[in-house]
Amino acid sequence: MEAAHVSPRTFYVHFPTKNALVEEYLRRFESEKPLAAEAVLERGDLTPVQRLLAIFDPMESDSPAPFRGCPFHNAVVEGAGELPEVALLAQRHKQAFRDRLVATAAEAGAAHPESLGRQLAVIFEGANALAASCNDTDAFTDARQAARTLLDVAFATEPRE
Repeated sequence: MEAAHVSPRTFYVHFPTKNALVEEYLRRFESEKPLAAEAVLERGDLTPVQRLLAIFDPMESDSPAPFRGCPFHNAVVEGAGELPEVALLAQRHKQAFRDRLVATAAEAGAAHPESLGRQLAVIFEGANALAASCNDTDAFTDARQAARTLLDVAFATEPRE
């Protein structure tokens, strides 16, 4: 509460429990400020294949703070099974992200968009977790190369960019 510069009384007026605070924090990413990888999937100036690759673009930040990774993943791990509402919120969010990848793969003309979208989600989530664990966003560069290979195979040619 010190970091928020509010008294405990004020804090609990707005958030009766820790769960409520975490839930509200996560909902902010759905309503106000989508995560970068999700926002890039909505860009109209890129082709579908470019959008699928762009989720792996290197993170640009001048901040000396460590890379924290996905707030949904972090909340579930931090909750360690004790925050079921948060876990459910994270599951829905991750499923929506996979669904968006599948839809973008279909828009790109993939023969098997469900499989391609799910595989890209696995690569992305792995890169995100590794980057956060090691504080090294180079994991996204490696993930982008893996995604490009996957797209090459999925389209049996160079991905259409």
